[in-house]
Amino acid sequence: MCNEQLDEKLIAKFALDEFTDHTIYKELSRREKDENNRATLEKLSDMEYFHYEFWRTLLSSNFTPQISKTQLFVVKVMRVIFGLTFTLKLFERHEKETIRSYENILQKLEEDKSQILTRIINEEREHENYFLSQINESILKYMSFIVLGLADAIIEITGVHAGFLGVTSSTLIAGVAGLVVGFAASISMASAAYLQAKQSLSFNPINSSVMTGISYLGAVSLLALPYFFTSNMLVAFLFSLCLAILMIGYFTIYGAVLRDESITKEFITGLSLTIGTAIGAFLFGEALGRLFGIHPYMT
Repeated sequence: MCNEQLDEKLIAKFALDEFTDHTIYKELSRREKDENNRATLEKLSDMEYFHYEFWRTLLSSNFTPQISKTQLFVVKVMRVIFGLTFTLKLFERHEKETIRSYENILQKLEEDKSQILTRIINEEREHENYFLSQINESILKYMSFIVLGLADAIIEITGVHAGFLGVTSSTLIAGVAGLVVGFAASISMASAAYLQAKQSLSFNPINSSVMTGISYLGAVSLLALPYFFTSNMLVAFLFSLCLAILMIGYFTIYGAVLRDESITKEFITGLSLTIGTAIGAFLFGEALGRLFGIHPYMT
């Protein structure tokens, strides 16, 4: 079939998407200090430009791509906050849909164009994943230890704070208790991470320990913060719970993107564990408070 039968708007969209990808990779490569990472980004940029050139040849009129400066800015900010690998992984999550769109018009192209598009599809499916795997970020190696510290801290300290709802009406006591428990638990978790890493040749025990301990203590400090700004236990707990949910969202989205898994499923799992622990701890604290006559609302 002739190329004239193609949807010009759709082809222009493909061309713009590929040129946008090319521009983003090029911009990231300019700001990348690691030579290997820069080389990988430049290869990706060149690949996307070849794809853009292909789609542009199918357009009957002149095409001048207009790049969104807002999108470029967002990508740069994400690179700083989340790291290079996460940014690229998130950026590439639309590739499966893109490949399906390309495959839908294969039969509408002349044979020579169809062969080029088949090459492009293979590159989108395989080559870019290969190049992305070449990106080296040392923090990713210890991501499992960071997530371990965050997840355990969120679940445990949220449980501690929920339990104190039935034991005391003092937010100061609850906040300090959370910090004390969290500090001790962070040392325990860091020690466990050290011993775990010693059994593996892939991880540095000290780095593993530090990553776990710092992430745990950081989460604990953040969760305890609301208790020092209000005297209302319920308000403090709700604010702390909101912070816990935000952190759950952060590390579940981060992990899901890196592992190419469902973000929603991972978030619901983490949220369910935290809420379940909070409810159980609250009921337990409520029972203890009444049993020993220290319930804050007993008359």
